[in-house]
Amino acid sequence: MVDEALPPLAQIPANIASVNDYIPYARERMSAAAWAYVSGGAADELTMADNEAAFQRLRIQPRVLACLAGASTELELFGSRLPYPILLAPVAYQRLAHHDGELASVLGASALRATMVVSTQASVTLEDLSASAQSPLWFQLYIQPDRDFTIALIRRAEQAGYQALVLTADAPVNGVRNREQRAGFSLPEHIQAANLRGMRPPPAQHAAAGGSGLFGGPLPALAPTWEDLRWLVQQTRLPVVLKGINTAHDAQQALDNGAAGLVVSNHGGRTLDTLPAAIDALPSVVQAVAGRVPVLLDGGIRRGTDVFKALALGATATLIGRPYIYGLAAAGAPGVAHVLHMLRTELEVTMALAGRPRLHDIDASAVMR
Repeated sequence: MVDEALPPLAQIPANIASVNDYIPYARERMSAAAWAYVSGGAADELTMADNEAAFQRLRIQPRVLACLAGASTELELFGSRLPYPILLAPVAYQRLAHHDGELASVLGASALRATMVVSTQASVTLEDLSASAQSPLWFQLYIQPDRDFTIALIRRAEQAGYQALVLTADAPVNGVRNREQRAGFSLPEHIQAANLRGMRPPPAQHAAAGGSGLFGGPLPALAPTWEDLRWLVQQTRLPVVLKGINTAHDAQQALDNGAAGLVVSNHGGRTLDTLPAAIDALPSVVQAVAGRVPVLLDGGIRRGTDVFKALALGATATLIGRPYIYGLAAAGAPGVAHVLHMLRTELEVTMALAGRPRLHDIDASAVMR
């Protein structure tokens, strides 16, 4: 798919001044089908659109004449000192966007000292990525039907130096992705989930008596449950972060079952359409957690002001997905690094102009609806 597109930019054009400026460059360097996979959402894509629109409904309330001495975006997260609260979210099959795929993303993240969350469905092995990384890595995990294989994945991540596991909870099955269907998306033969090589396939589907469609097979029965979260926590020395939380109820359940952190996320609007925007779901989760574990936000961030607003509503840190994939598709590792640089710079400018020089100064009084 990538082979038929334009080559990556040799240098970043001066007219790229924001994340969204990368979109046309990324689009022309990917096939129509690959672009549908990366940029599309579920069904009518209402949630995907609202993830961004919800940030625009929030307004910043600045404080003037604030002392900016000692300004900093640093934070500590699971024992690591991070220079700023922006991480790279797990995105599968990044070789759809660039021939180096996740290797380029790791290099871009390392250049800006950003933490990257590596997908189970990465198109490069977790060991190869760890060998190239100069900044922290977390490993996003889908619990596989083959539990022995899942344990082996966990051990590989531990041995390779990954610092946390991120269990995705909100995608027991794929969403209805009409844009992908219309584009005829299928994974090219030369791109695969490198970390899942050698795994035994799940049981063959057998229609249940009177059953039909998805529920006629075993896949929903194989989807992870709260019991599986407890099992995972017992299998590893790494903190387990649960990604895909949208309600106070599930936040409490996650803590009761051993989660060391949460990510408020609707999977980028790619699973169930008409879910609330991630930033709208954040406050109730933060309130339920009450500071017991870190709460991160993933979904809709396109500006440093969006990062600021998420922090104001209680997020410990944020993750970006599509923005860095746009940079990756357009320019490889330099594009990823540039996206991170722009967002960090915008966050710093926002903090200065809003009179909130340190992350702990950014509280609910900094925004209004």
